[in-house]
Amino acid sequence: MENVSVFATKPWLSAYAKGVPSEIAPPTDTLVDAMEASVRRYKNKVALDFFGATTRYGELGEQINRAAEGLRRLGVQRGDRVAIVLPNSPQHIVAFYAVLRLGAIVVEHNPLYTERELRHQFEDHGARTAIVWDKIADTVLDFPGDLGVNTVIGVDITRGMKLGMRMALRLPVRKARESRAQLTAGRLSPGVIPWSTIAESRPLRRSHPRPRVDDVAVLQYTSGTTGAPKGAILTHRNLRANALQGEAWLPGLRKGREVFYAVLPMFHAFGLTLCLTFAMSVGARLVLLPKFDETLMLDAIKRIPPTFLPAVPPIYDRLERAAAARHVSLRGIRFGVSGAMSLPVATVERWEKATGGLLVEGYGMTEASPIALGNPVGPSRRPGTVGVPFPSTEMRVVDPENPTVDRGFEEEGELLVRGPQVFLGYWKRPNDTAATLLPDGWLRTGDMVRVSVDGFVTVVDRLKELIISGGFNVSPSEVDEALLSHPDVIDAAAVAMPNQHGGEDVAAAVVLADGATLDVEAVREHCRGRLAAYKVPKTIVQLDVLPRSLIGKVLRREVREQLLKR
Repeated sequence: MENVSVFATKPWLSAYAKGVPSEIAPPTDTLVDAMEASVRRYKNKVALDFFGATTRYGELGEQINRAAEGLRRLGVQRGDRVAIVLPNSPQHIVAFYAVLRLGAIVVEHNPLYTERELRHQFEDHGARTAIVWDKIADTVLDFPGDLGVNTVIGVDITRGMKLGMRMALRLPVRKARESRAQLTAGRLSPGVIPWSTIAESRPLRRSHPRPRVDDVAVLQYTSGTTGAPKGAILTHRNLRANALQGEAWLPGLRKGREVFYAVLPMFHAFGLTLCLTFAMSVGARLVLLPKFDETLMLDAIKRIPPTFLPAVPPIYDRLERAAAARHVSLRGIRFGVSGAMSLPVATVERWEKATGGLLVEGYGMTEASPIALGNPVGPSRRPGTVGVPFPSTEMRVVDPENPTVDRGFEEEGELLVRGPQVFLGYWKRPNDTAATLLPDGWLRTGDMVRVSVDGFVTVVDRLKELIISGGFNVSPSEVDEALLSHPDVIDAAAVAMPNQHGGEDVAAAVVLADGATLDVEAVREHCRGRLAAYKVPKTIVQLDVLPRSLIGKVLRREVREQLLKR
């Protein structure tokens, strides 16, 4: 019989904003069903906005059905994994829902990953079809045959822009050439199928079998609570539940009238749920930005201001300062939801003064689709905490050494959560799944927290060794491996170091071979060839020896303490 936690009384319910329910109805519709409902209900409203080029919901539904038929004719079937390696763009939205319509599984990837990082993930999930940014199509095309990728579809995202902007990118001037080079390769190698041939197919037959709510929808790669990146298995029910929880959490949300900004990358769990699923399910206008750029964003705000902006703290800081410098008003941004790193109270105060809206912090992880806790969107919010459990979400605080032993209010312990958004496990990793997901459905977060008597959660430490750089999970062992491949490095340990934005930077301690001299920039350049930019250590310090336990494990906490003292 399961122990009854002191938190079973759910004291946090009294802090919920007015109108927010304690429970949501279990979802019975899939992500595809939700999108199609929006297509019917908001047919003539703008769904996507990409540098001013707009797509209405009715048009988006047609594009999804055509792309689904194109993929079906290429052999994509129910249960197949299909890799998507794209920046934020209209084609990303269409590809995502087209894959799901066939009952296939989306595997999201960071398009800025190195060949080595991408290959590791492809080796793990075994997708035979990949829909990729044309700038990296050759990388995927050149994967060895034993990976089984036999269909590579290349996407030129500039084709989602207005014709005038596309023509401007072709002007024979340096700025235009540089901008175009950032957005597209401008060509496809033989063997790469153009996205246009997929997008221009006839529509999929209505009678084609549909996905079911308990089918796997997405494999989302994460470093989890320990170890190297692994695929979190998320079902339609998981992701749909989290979207419905988000909808319930926002009193005053105006369906069919909100303007969301997709500046968070949609290959990340935060951006995927808030933009790819939640925004589309409530009929929002989704303004797509391939990357965060203050100038591009402010230009877009002057044209069509957002009402809802999900982001990470540095984006709120930089955008507020840039807007003030350029005298661009941020008034009208009613909702800001921050995640992935600690949100400084000073950032909240400046943002709310500039916008007149609310900025609240949430808490989650990929394994929870991703949001599990949030600050109420109303007067009861408590800056400096990560809020309280979402509707239909339970919480426990336990002894990290023995999760059957519960802790009480104001006692530090490991946070456990349970709810309809919690994942099924890790792809092909039963041992990792067993270590993270308890038999009774509780998800071990690896975060040490303290809970106030009224249910607000404060994160005090992390048990897991993950580094959160720019809102992305970084596995220290992955950074260690890159460092150790340098000929002068014989031992290495990557750790998180606090930065001025309230987040973390990757730092590393290295031990060098006899006679070697540390060249920090040379080591960082070596890492750039093996790691995405946000994983490359910003600081590298030489130590004579790394502290280790009796069994030889690097003591990263002690490494971090040594680096903090320098």
